[in-house]
Amino acid sequence: MLLIVDDDLAIRASLILLLKKEGFDVKGAASPEETFEILKKETPELILLDLNFSIETSGAEGMQLLQRIKTSYPSVPVILITGWGTIDLAVKGMKEGAADFITKPWQNDHLLQSLGTILNLSRQTPQSPSRRKLDQQYQFDNIVGQDAKLLDILETVGRVSSTDAPVLITGESGTGKELIAEAIHLNSKRKVRPFVKVNLGGISSTLFESELFGHVRGAFTDAKTDRVGRFEMANRGSIFLDEIGELDLSSQVKLLRVLQERTFEPLGSSKSRTVDVRVICATNRNLEEMVAQGTFREDLYYRINLITVKLPALRERPDDIPLLSGFFVNNLKTIYTRPNLQLSTAATKWLRTLQLQGNIRQLKNLVERTVLLSGNDVLDIADFQKNLSGNPQPSGSKALPEVGTITLDEMEFQMITRAMQFHQNKVSKVARSLGITRFALYRRLEKYGISYDSEEI
Repeated sequence: MLLIVDDDLAIRASLILLLKKEGFDVKGAASPEETFEILKKETPELILLDLNFSIETSGAEGMQLLQRIKTSYPSVPVILITGWGTIDLAVKGMKEGAADFITKPWQNDHLLQSLGTILNLSRQTPQSPSRRKLDQQYQFDNIVGQDAKLLDILETVGRVSSTDAPVLITGESGTGKELIAEAIHLNSKRKVRPFVKVNLGGISSTLFESELFGHVRGAFTDAKTDRVGRFEMANRGSIFLDEIGELDLSSQVKLLRVLQERTFEPLGSSKSRTVDVRVICATNRNLEEMVAQGTFREDLYYRINLITVKLPALRERPDDIPLLSGFFVNNLKTIYTRPNLQLSTAATKWLRTLQLQGNIRQLKNLVERTVLLSGNDVLDIADFQKNLSGNPQPSGSKALPEVGTITLDEMEFQMITRAMQFHQNKVSKVARSLGITRFALYRRLEKYGISYDSEEI
Protein backbone atom coordinates (compact mmCIF):
# COMPACT_ATOMS: atom_id res chain seq x y z
CA MET A 1 0.00 0.00 0.00
CA LEU A 2 1.14 3.55 -0.81
CA LEU A 3 0.01 6.47 1.36
CA ILE A 4 -0.53 9.98 -0.02
CA VAL A 5 -0.60 12.75 2.60
CA ASP A 6 -1.88 16.09 1.26
CA ASP A 7 -4.61 18.44 2.50
CA ASP A 8 -5.58 19.33 -1.09
CA LEU A 9 -8.35 16.94 -2.21
CA ALA A 10 -7.65 17.58 -5.91
CA ILE A 11 -3.97 16.62 -5.54
CA ARG A 12 -4.82 13.51 -3.53
CA ALA A 13 -7.39 12.42 -6.09
CA SER A 14 -5.01 13.05 -8.98
CA LEU A 15 -2.18 11.06 -7.39
CA ILE A 16 -4.48 8.21 -6.30
CA LEU A 17 -5.87 7.90 -9.84
CA LEU A 18 -2.37 7.94 -11.37
CA LEU A 19 -0.97 5.32 -9.00
CA LYS A 20 -3.98 3.03 -9.17
CA LYS A 21 -3.61 2.98 -12.96
CA GLU A 22 -0.07 1.71 -12.36
CA GLY A 23 -1.44 -1.15 -10.24
CA PHE A 24 -0.70 0.20 -6.76
CA ASP A 25 -2.99 -0.07 -3.76
CA VAL A 26 -3.29 3.57 -2.61
CA LYS A 27 -4.76 5.39 0.38
CA GLY A 28 -4.99 9.11 1.10
CA ALA A 29 -4.80 11.22 4.25
CA ALA A 30 -5.59 14.93 4.62
CA SER A 31 -3.90 15.66 7.95
CA PRO A 32 -1.24 14.41 10.36
CA GLU A 33 -3.97 12.96 12.61
CA GLU A 34 -5.55 11.01 9.76
CA THR A 35 -2.09 9.85 8.68
CA PHE A 36 -1.38 8.20 12.01
CA GLU A 37 -4.85 6.65 12.15
CA ILE A 38 -4.00 4.83 8.92
CA LEU A 39 -0.46 3.97 10.08
CA LYS A 40 -1.84 2.31 13.24
CA LYS A 41 -3.78 -0.12 11.06
CA GLU A 42 -1.35 -0.70 8.19
CA THR A 43 2.29 0.08 7.37
CA PRO A 44 2.68 1.42 3.83
CA GLU A 45 5.54 0.59 1.48
CA LEU A 46 6.06 4.28 0.78
CA ILE A 47 4.60 7.67 1.75
CA LEU A 48 4.16 10.66 -0.54
CA LEU A 49 4.11 13.63 1.83
CA ASP A 50 3.17 17.24 1.12
CA LEU A 51 4.97 19.74 3.36
CA ASN A 52 2.15 22.26 3.81
CA PHE A 53 -1.21 21.69 5.54
CA SER A 54 -2.44 25.26 5.85
CA ILE A 55 -2.46 28.61 4.07
CA GLU A 56 0.86 29.31 5.75
CA THR A 57 3.66 27.87 3.59
CA SER A 58 6.39 27.53 6.19
CA GLY A 59 6.24 23.74 5.93
CA ALA A 60 6.52 23.42 9.72
CA GLU A 61 3.60 20.97 9.97
CA GLY A 62 4.98 18.80 7.20
CA MET A 63 8.44 18.71 8.77
CA GLN A 64 6.99 17.77 12.16
CA LEU A 65 4.98 14.98 10.52
CA LEU A 66 8.07 13.73 8.67
CA GLN A 67 9.99 13.61 11.95
CA ARG A 68 7.16 11.68 13.65
CA ILE A 69 6.98 9.20 10.75
CA LYS A 70 10.75 8.60 10.69
CA THR A 71 10.79 8.15 14.48
CA SER A 72 7.92 5.63 14.57
CA TYR A 73 8.42 4.00 11.15
CA PRO A 74 12.11 4.52 10.23
CA SER A 75 12.13 1.86 7.49
CA VAL A 76 9.25 3.40 5.50
CA PRO A 77 10.63 5.60 2.68
CA VAL A 78 9.14 9.08 2.31
CA ILE A 79 9.06 11.19 -0.86
CA LEU A 80 8.33 14.86 -0.25
CA ILE A 81 6.10 16.94 -2.54
CA THR A 82 6.97 20.63 -2.59
CA GLY A 83 6.84 23.76 -4.71
CA TRP A 84 9.98 25.00 -6.49
CA GLY A 85 10.08 27.98 -4.15
CA THR A 86 10.48 25.75 -1.07
CA ILE A 87 13.30 23.50 -2.26
CA ASP A 88 15.40 24.63 0.72
CA LEU A 89 12.69 23.10 2.88
CA ALA A 90 12.84 19.87 0.89
CA VAL A 91 16.61 19.72 1.37
CA LYS A 92 16.03 20.07 5.12
CA GLY A 93 13.59 17.17 4.80
CA MET A 94 16.28 15.05 3.13
CA LYS A 95 18.48 15.68 6.16
CA GLU A 96 15.61 14.46 8.35
CA GLY A 97 15.46 11.18 6.44
CA ALA A 98 13.29 11.74 3.34
CA ALA A 99 14.38 9.61 0.39
CA ASP A 100 13.62 12.11 -2.39
CA PHE A 101 11.56 15.18 -3.24
CA ILE A 102 9.29 16.04 -6.17
CA THR A 103 8.40 19.61 -7.12
CA LYS A 104 4.95 20.87 -8.08
CA PRO A 105 3.71 20.78 -10.74
CA TRP A 106 5.14 17.31 -11.22
CA GLN A 107 5.61 15.28 -14.37
CA ASN A 108 3.84 11.93 -14.07
CA ASP A 109 6.72 10.01 -15.69
CA HIS A 110 9.26 11.63 -13.36
CA LEU A 111 7.15 10.95 -10.27
CA LEU A 112 6.59 7.30 -11.23
CA GLN A 113 10.28 6.86 -12.00
CA SER A 114 11.29 8.28 -8.62
CA LEU A 115 8.67 6.20 -6.82
CA GLY A 116 9.78 3.01 -8.62
CA THR A 117 13.42 3.71 -7.80
CA ILE A 118 12.78 4.21 -4.08
CA LEU A 119 10.53 1.13 -3.87
CA ASN A 120 13.11 -1.05 -5.64
CA LEU A 121 15.86 0.11 -3.29
CA SER A 122 13.73 -0.46 -0.18
CA ARG A 123 12.78 -3.99 -1.28
CA GLN A 124 16.35 -5.10 -1.87
CA THR A 125 18.39 -6.63 0.92
CA PRO A 126 22.21 -6.58 0.95
CA GLN A 127 23.89 -9.97 0.73
CA SER A 128 27.34 -11.24 1.66
CA PRO A 129 29.04 -11.16 -1.73
CA SER A 130 31.62 -13.48 -3.25
CA ARG A 131 33.42 -12.58 -6.46
CA ARG A 132 32.18 -15.70 -8.25
CA LYS A 133 28.57 -15.03 -7.28
CA LEU A 134 28.82 -11.36 -8.33
CA ASP A 135 30.27 -12.32 -11.71
CA GLN A 136 27.42 -14.78 -12.23
CA GLN A 137 24.80 -12.11 -11.50
CA TYR A 138 26.34 -9.00 -13.04
CA GLN A 139 28.70 -7.79 -15.73
CA PHE A 140 31.90 -6.64 -14.00
CA ASP A 141 34.40 -7.82 -16.62
CA ASN A 142 36.74 -4.81 -16.44
CA ILE A 143 36.77 -4.48 -12.65
CA VAL A 144 39.58 -6.51 -11.10
CA GLY A 145 39.88 -7.41 -7.43
CA GLN A 146 38.69 -9.58 -4.57
CA ASP A 147 39.16 -7.25 -1.61
CA ALA A 148 36.22 -7.28 0.81
CA LYS A 149 35.72 -3.49 0.47
CA LEU A 150 35.58 -3.78 -3.31
CA LEU A 151 33.17 -6.72 -3.19
CA ASP A 152 30.80 -4.76 -0.94
CA ILE A 153 30.92 -1.90 -3.44
CA LEU A 154 30.22 -4.22 -6.37
CA GLU A 155 27.30 -5.76 -4.50
CA THR A 156 25.85 -2.27 -3.97
CA VAL A 157 26.49 -1.35 -7.60
CA GLY A 158 24.75 -4.50 -8.78
CA ARG A 159 21.67 -3.85 -6.62
CA VAL A 160 21.23 -0.19 -7.53
CA SER A 161 21.99 -0.62 -11.23
CA SER A 162 18.53 -1.97 -11.95
CA THR A 163 16.96 1.21 -10.55
CA ASP A 164 17.15 4.76 -11.88
CA ALA A 165 18.67 6.07 -8.64
CA PRO A 166 21.22 8.87 -9.10
CA VAL A 167 24.64 7.66 -7.93
CA LEU A 168 27.55 9.73 -6.65
CA ILE A 169 30.94 7.99 -6.91
CA THR A 170 33.69 9.41 -4.71
CA GLY A 171 37.33 8.52 -4.24
CA GLU A 172 40.87 9.63 -4.99
CA SER A 173 42.11 10.14 -8.55
CA GLY A 174 42.89 6.87 -10.28
CA THR A 175 40.65 4.62 -8.17
CA GLY A 176 38.40 3.59 -11.06
CA LYS A 177 35.37 5.86 -10.75
CA GLU A 178 34.69 5.79 -14.50
CA LEU A 179 34.78 1.96 -14.54
CA ILE A 180 32.19 1.84 -11.76
CA ALA A 181 29.99 4.32 -13.67
CA GLU A 182 30.23 2.12 -16.78
CA ALA A 183 29.35 -0.94 -14.71
CA ILE A 184 26.23 0.79 -13.37
CA HIS A 185 25.11 1.51 -16.93
CA LEU A 186 25.98 -1.97 -18.29
CA ASN A 187 23.96 -3.65 -15.54
CA SER A 188 20.94 -1.36 -15.89
CA LYS A 189 17.78 -1.51 -17.98
CA ARG A 190 19.31 1.27 -20.08
CA LYS A 191 22.38 -0.73 -21.19
CA VAL A 192 21.34 -0.76 -24.88
CA ARG A 193 20.95 3.03 -24.80
CA PRO A 194 23.76 5.64 -24.91
CA PHE A 195 26.30 6.07 -22.12
CA VAL A 196 27.58 9.65 -22.43
CA LYS A 197 30.68 10.75 -20.51
CA VAL A 198 31.25 14.41 -19.64
CA ASN A 199 34.38 15.72 -17.91
CA LEU A 200 33.03 18.83 -16.22
CA GLY A 201 36.52 19.85 -15.14
CA GLY A 202 37.40 20.38 -18.80
CA ILE A 203 34.40 22.58 -19.69
CA SER A 204 34.58 26.32 -19.04
CA SER A 205 31.55 28.12 -17.60
CA THR A 206 31.08 29.98 -20.91
CA LEU A 207 30.76 26.70 -22.84
CA PHE A 208 28.77 24.83 -20.20
CA GLU A 209 25.28 25.41 -21.63
CA SER A 210 26.32 24.74 -25.23
CA GLU A 211 28.15 21.52 -24.31
CA LEU A 212 25.48 20.06 -22.05
CA PHE A 213 22.26 21.41 -23.56
CA GLY A 214 23.30 22.19 -27.14
CA HIS A 215 22.62 25.33 -29.14
CA VAL A 216 20.67 26.48 -32.15
CA ARG A 217 22.05 28.18 -35.21
CA GLY A 218 22.79 31.84 -34.55
CA ALA A 219 22.87 31.48 -30.76
CA PHE A 220 26.33 33.09 -30.81
CA THR A 221 28.86 34.25 -33.40
CA ASP A 222 30.32 30.84 -34.32
CA ALA A 223 27.04 28.90 -34.05
CA LYS A 224 26.63 28.20 -37.77
CA THR A 225 24.58 25.03 -37.27
CA ASP A 226 22.41 23.46 -34.58
CA ARG A 227 24.27 21.32 -32.06
CA VAL A 228 22.91 18.52 -29.91
CA GLY A 229 24.01 18.72 -26.25
CA ARG A 230 25.26 15.87 -24.08
CA PHE A 231 21.98 15.49 -22.18
CA GLU A 232 20.03 15.07 -25.39
CA MET A 233 22.63 12.56 -26.64
CA ALA A 234 22.08 10.54 -23.46
CA ASN A 235 18.27 10.55 -23.70
CA ARG A 236 16.83 7.24 -22.40
CA GLY A 237 20.37 6.23 -21.45
CA SER A 238 22.87 7.32 -18.80
CA ILE A 239 25.04 10.40 -18.44
CA PHE A 240 28.28 10.33 -16.44
CA LEU A 241 29.23 13.72 -15.02
CA ASP A 242 32.85 13.38 -13.94
CA GLU A 243 34.58 15.95 -11.70
CA ILE A 244 31.26 17.51 -10.68
CA GLY A 245 33.03 19.25 -7.80
CA GLU A 246 34.75 21.53 -10.33
CA LEU A 247 31.50 23.23 -11.44
CA ASP A 248 31.10 26.92 -10.61
CA LEU A 249 27.93 28.04 -8.83
CA SER A 250 26.21 29.51 -11.91
CA SER A 251 26.65 26.23 -13.81
CA GLN A 252 25.40 24.29 -10.77
CA VAL A 253 22.09 26.20 -10.95
CA LYS A 254 21.66 25.30 -14.63
CA LEU A 255 22.49 21.64 -13.97
CA LEU A 256 20.08 21.49 -11.03
CA ARG A 257 17.20 22.59 -13.20
CA VAL A 258 17.60 19.79 -15.74
CA LEU A 259 18.01 17.22 -12.95
CA GLN A 260 15.01 18.64 -11.13
CA GLU A 261 12.54 19.22 -13.94
CA ARG A 262 13.95 16.88 -16.66
CA THR A 263 13.65 19.78 -19.10
CA PHE A 264 16.14 22.17 -20.71
CA GLU A 265 16.39 24.74 -23.50
CA PRO A 266 19.26 24.67 -26.00
CA LEU A 267 21.26 27.89 -25.98
CA GLY A 268 19.46 30.45 -28.14
CA SER A 269 16.14 28.59 -28.07
CA SER A 270 13.01 29.35 -26.05
CA LYS A 271 11.50 25.90 -26.64
CA SER A 272 11.85 23.42 -23.76
CA ARG A 273 12.88 19.85 -24.43
CA THR A 274 12.23 16.91 -22.15
CA VAL A 275 14.94 14.39 -21.38
CA ASP A 276 14.97 11.02 -19.61
CA VAL A 277 18.44 10.17 -18.31
CA ARG A 278 20.00 8.23 -15.47
CA VAL A 279 22.56 10.52 -13.81
CA ILE A 280 25.86 9.21 -12.43
CA CYS A 281 28.33 11.71 -10.95
CA ALA A 282 31.89 11.40 -9.71
CA THR A 283 34.35 13.56 -7.81
CA ASN A 284 37.61 13.32 -5.89
CA ARG A 285 36.61 16.33 -3.79
CA ASN A 286 34.76 16.47 -0.47
CA LEU A 287 31.34 17.82 -1.51
CA GLU A 288 30.00 17.96 2.05
CA GLU A 289 32.89 20.24 2.95
CA MET A 290 32.23 22.34 -0.16
CA VAL A 291 28.55 22.65 0.81
CA ALA A 292 29.60 23.93 4.24
CA GLN A 293 31.95 26.44 2.57
CA GLY A 294 29.22 27.62 0.20
CA THR A 295 31.05 26.52 -2.97
CA PHE A 296 28.64 23.68 -3.82
CA ARG A 297 24.85 23.98 -3.73
CA GLU A 298 23.22 21.91 -1.03
CA ASP A 299 20.11 21.20 -3.11
CA LEU A 300 22.25 19.89 -5.99
CA TYR A 301 24.24 17.75 -3.56
CA TYR A 302 21.10 16.04 -2.28
CA ARG A 303 19.77 15.64 -5.82
CA ILE A 304 22.81 13.66 -7.05
CA ASN A 305 23.64 11.43 -4.10
CA LEU A 306 20.64 9.23 -3.39
CA ILE A 307 23.26 6.47 -3.49
CA THR A 308 26.91 7.22 -2.67
CA VAL A 309 29.70 4.80 -3.59
CA LYS A 310 33.09 5.57 -2.01
CA LEU A 311 35.97 3.78 -3.72
CA PRO A 312 38.92 2.78 -1.53
CA ALA A 313 42.45 3.85 -2.42
CA LEU A 314 44.66 1.09 -3.81
CA ARG A 315 46.84 1.23 -0.67
CA GLU A 316 43.71 0.16 1.27
CA ARG A 317 43.43 -3.06 -0.77
CA PRO A 318 47.06 -4.13 -1.40
CA ASP A 319 46.11 -7.77 -2.04
CA ASP A 320 44.49 -6.63 -5.29
CA ILE A 321 47.74 -5.14 -6.63
CA PRO A 322 49.10 -8.51 -7.92
CA LEU A 323 45.72 -9.25 -9.55
CA LEU A 324 45.65 -5.85 -11.25
CA SER A 325 49.28 -6.14 -12.36
CA GLY A 326 48.61 -9.54 -13.90
CA PHE A 327 45.48 -8.21 -15.61
CA PHE A 328 47.45 -5.33 -17.19
CA VAL A 329 50.26 -7.64 -18.33
CA ASN A 330 47.77 -10.02 -19.97
CA ASN A 331 46.17 -7.13 -21.86
CA LEU A 332 49.57 -5.83 -22.99
CA LYS A 333 50.53 -9.25 -24.37
CA THR A 334 47.97 -8.74 -27.11
CA ILE A 335 48.47 -5.01 -27.59
CA TYR A 336 52.23 -5.26 -28.09
CA THR A 337 52.28 -8.80 -29.58
CA ARG A 338 54.43 -10.24 -26.81
CA PRO A 339 52.67 -13.52 -25.93
CA ASN A 340 55.38 -14.65 -23.47
CA LEU A 341 55.13 -11.65 -21.15
CA GLN A 342 54.75 -12.50 -17.47
CA LEU A 343 55.59 -11.23 -14.00
CA SER A 344 58.19 -12.94 -11.86
CA THR A 345 57.06 -14.13 -8.44
CA ALA A 346 59.45 -11.67 -6.79
CA ALA A 347 58.11 -8.75 -8.86
CA THR A 348 54.53 -9.66 -7.96
CA LYS A 349 55.37 -9.59 -4.25
CA TRP A 350 57.37 -6.35 -4.62
CA LEU A 351 54.57 -4.53 -6.45
CA ARG A 352 52.24 -5.34 -3.56
CA THR A 353 54.44 -3.31 -1.20
CA LEU A 354 54.29 -0.09 -3.25
CA GLN A 355 52.49 2.97 -1.90
CA LEU A 356 50.88 4.08 -5.15
CA GLN A 357 49.44 7.54 -4.55
CA GLY A 358 48.14 7.59 -8.14
CA ASN A 359 46.21 4.39 -7.37
CA ILE A 360 45.20 2.04 -10.21
CA ARG A 361 46.11 4.59 -12.91
CA GLN A 362 49.66 4.88 -11.55
CA LEU A 363 50.03 1.09 -11.36
CA LYS A 364 48.80 0.71 -14.95
CA ASN A 365 51.25 3.38 -16.15
CA LEU A 366 54.12 1.69 -14.31
CA VAL A 367 53.35 -1.74 -15.77
CA GLU A 368 52.94 -0.39 -19.31
CA ARG A 369 56.15 1.69 -19.14
CA THR A 370 58.04 -1.35 -17.91
CA VAL A 371 56.67 -3.56 -20.68
CA LEU A 372 57.60 -0.95 -23.30
CA LEU A 373 61.12 -0.27 -22.02
CA SER A 374 62.15 -3.76 -20.94
CA GLY A 375 63.29 -6.33 -23.46
CA ASN A 376 62.67 -9.17 -21.02
CA ASP A 377 59.61 -11.39 -21.27
CA VAL A 378 59.78 -12.19 -17.56
CA LEU A 379 59.51 -8.85 -15.77
CA ASP A 380 61.51 -8.73 -12.53
CA ILE A 381 61.89 -6.19 -9.73
CA ALA A 382 64.85 -4.46 -11.42
CA ASP A 383 62.77 -3.86 -14.57
CA PHE A 384 60.11 -2.04 -12.55
CA GLN A 385 62.56 -0.10 -10.39
CA LYS A 386 64.09 1.50 -13.47
CA ASN A 387 60.69 2.85 -14.45
CA LEU A 388 59.18 3.74 -11.09
CA SER A 389 58.22 7.40 -11.46
CA GLY A 390 58.47 7.93 -7.70
CA ASN A 391 62.29 7.72 -7.84
CA PRO A 392 63.86 11.13 -7.02
CA GLN A 393 65.49 13.09 -9.82
CA PRO A 394 69.31 13.22 -9.78
CA SER A 395 70.67 15.97 -7.51
CA GLY A 396 70.75 19.34 -9.26
CA SER A 397 68.72 18.08 -12.23
CA LYS A 398 65.87 20.32 -13.33
CA ALA A 399 64.77 18.14 -16.23
CA LEU A 400 61.07 17.34 -16.34
CA PRO A 401 59.91 13.73 -16.81
CA GLU A 402 59.13 12.59 -20.33
CA VAL A 403 55.58 13.24 -21.51
CA GLY A 404 53.35 10.28 -20.71
CA THR A 405 55.62 8.85 -18.01
CA ILE A 406 53.95 10.59 -15.07
CA THR A 407 50.56 12.16 -14.33
CA LEU A 408 50.06 15.63 -12.88
CA ASP A 409 48.76 14.08 -9.65
CA GLU A 410 51.92 11.97 -9.34
CA MET A 411 54.15 15.00 -9.98
CA GLU A 412 52.22 17.10 -7.46
CA PHE A 413 52.46 14.33 -4.87
CA GLN A 414 56.23 14.03 -5.36
CA MET A 415 56.82 17.78 -5.11
CA ILE A 416 54.69 18.13 -1.95
CA THR A 417 56.42 15.12 -0.35
CA ARG A 418 59.88 16.54 -1.09
CA ALA A 419 58.87 19.98 0.22
CA MET A 420 57.44 18.45 3.42
CA GLN A 421 60.69 16.55 4.00
CA PHE A 422 62.84 19.61 3.26
CA HIS A 423 60.84 21.90 5.58
CA GLN A 424 60.34 19.22 8.27
CA ASN A 425 56.54 19.17 7.90
CA LYS A 426 56.14 22.89 8.63
CA VAL A 427 52.97 23.60 6.65
CA SER A 428 53.42 27.38 6.44
CA LYS A 429 56.93 27.08 5.00
CA VAL A 430 55.90 24.32 2.60
CA ALA A 431 52.95 26.37 1.33
CA ARG A 432 55.19 29.43 0.75
CA SER A 433 57.82 27.38 -1.07
CA LEU A 434 55.15 25.88 -3.36
CA GLY A 435 53.45 29.23 -3.98
CA ILE A 436 50.04 28.20 -2.60
CA THR A 437 47.97 29.04 0.48
CA ARG A 438 47.97 26.88 3.58
CA PHE A 439 44.31 26.02 2.93
CA ALA A 440 45.17 24.82 -0.58
CA LEU A 441 48.05 22.78 0.82
CA TYR A 442 45.84 21.23 3.51
CA ARG A 443 43.41 20.07 0.78
CA ARG A 444 46.24 18.46 -1.15
CA LEU A 445 47.72 16.81 1.95
CA GLU A 446 44.33 15.23 2.69
CA LYS A 447 43.85 14.27 -0.98
CA TYR A 448 47.15 12.34 -1.06
CA GLY A 449 46.98 11.02 2.51
CA ILE A 450 50.20 12.83 3.55
CA SER A 451 50.51 13.27 7.31
CA TYR A 452 51.30 16.72 8.71
CA ASP A 453 51.59 18.67 11.98
CA SER A 454 48.55 20.83 12.81
CA GLU A 455 49.17 24.58 12.85
CA GLU A 456 47.15 27.56 13.97
CA ILE A 457 44.93 28.89 11.17
